[in-house]
Amino acid sequence: MHSIPYWRLSGFYFFHFAFIGAFAPYWSLYLKSLSFGAFQIGVLMSLLHVTRIFAPAAWGWLADYTGKRLLIVRWAAVTGLISYCGFFLGESFAWIFVVMALMSFFWSASLPLIEATTLSYLGESTSKYGRIRVWGSVGFIFAVTGIGYLLDATDISSLLWAVLGFKLGIVIFSRQIPEAEIVVHSADGHSVRQIFERPEVLAFFAACLLMALAHGPYYTFYSIYLVEHGYSKSTVGWLWATGVACEIGIFFLMPQLMQRFRLKQIMAFSLSCAIARFLMIGWGVDFPVVILVAQVLHAATYGAHHATSMMLVHQFFRGRHQAKGQALYTSLTFGLGGAAGGILSGYAWEWLGPGLTFTLSAAAVLLGLVLVIWKMNVDPRV
Repeated sequence: MHSIPYWRLSGFYFFHFAFIGAFAPYWSLYLKSLSFGAFQIGVLMSLLHVTRIFAPAAWGWLADYTGKRLLIVRWAAVTGLISYCGFFLGESFAWIFVVMALMSFFWSASLPLIEATTLSYLGESTSKYGRIRVWGSVGFIFAVTGIGYLLDATDISSLLWAVLGFKLGIVIFSRQIPEAEIVVHSADGHSVRQIFERPEVLAFFAACLLMALAHGPYYTFYSIYLVEHGYSKSTVGWLWATGVACEIGIFFLMPQLMQRFRLKQIMAFSLSCAIARFLMIGWGVDFPVVILVAQVLHAATYGAHHATSMMLVHQFFRGRHQAKGQALYTSLTFGLGGAAGGILSGYAWEWLGPGLTFTLSAAAVLLGLVLVIWKMNVDPRV
């Protein structure tokens, strides 16, 4: 990978996912410290996903139209940092809502464009994607464990400053990555709509949307759930880190797995593991070993699932459609699916309780598994 800006791409992934490692597990605890209820927390946390319904598509179209992916990433990183500083200026629900919406709008621009850039540099060697993306997982572990200890030792407000540092890192590395050449491909003759309407593509996107929806309760309430059942914040951090450590192992193993199994098989396996994982979290919270095993399954439910999804998006959307394809994936899965999951989890958590909420997550993934087995018949190897 001598022609690939390996460390510059890896550095961006590190800080991008360090931000997520600080934000996803602990921001709900900060919101709870402001005396917001479960529904309000669900609404606020869902804004990260709501903006990803439409923002990535707009950024992706602009990137493919101008051919300036990295210029957009740099601009979005700076404006995202400025927006984040608003959290230091107020604590009302309305103010936090506006600041989170603005920050999320700019933040959502970066990852699809970086993914498209990384895959452009890799060319036909996409199985090596995990060796770059793994640094994002390292960043997540660094943040989620470090901040767990930080919050055990200090006030919850220290989270604001830690996240600010990660946002600065994103800005710095966004300025270091050079533009990748966009290679013309025969698929350029087809419209994005024509590609999207293929049955195997529709089944893929629907399954990923359901997977993201099912993770709504996990990303919104998992930390609160564990703390309320007697787990310390540092233990919660280590549980998050355990899942991502297993994810790292899968990223390194993906080239070997892709040689032995078809992408459809890996996708179906990851969805099956997600069903088991959500049931274990929902009904086994009083048994630390069960919760630990559930976190180990993160290797399949996120690591294998995400790597496989990136390979499929790269295969479905080629040439001038790369950034739009990545943006469409982000918008429909993490955006629409994540937003619906976050909002619905707030309702379900209050009315049904944690056990049944996570059971509904398992049911959503089961539907996605049926779609993959039934409709994803076109399945080329990488």
